[in-house]
Amino acid sequence: MANHKSALKRIRTSEKKRVLNKYQHKTTRNAIKAIRVATDKNEASEKLSGVISMIDKLAKKNIIHANKASNLKSKLTKHVAAL
Repeated sequence: MANHKSALKRIRTSEKKRVLNKYQHKTTRNAIKAIRVATDKNEASEKLSGVISMIDKLAKKNIIHANKASNLKSKLTKHVAAL
């Protein structure tokens, strides 16, 4: 266990960040799955802009890698265009 006040604070803040990052990442993954399951092109294209925004935010905060974000956006856009 940590002995210094600053170390204890670091433990608390990193736990808060971890929980928030996990929530945002899981929410984005669920939104991506919703687009992949969707059969209606209009519905999927409406959701696409929101999901791309979510992916960009994750990449900006380094929750996911920038290249992974690009790959996800590309694949989702192709999927929606093919519907």
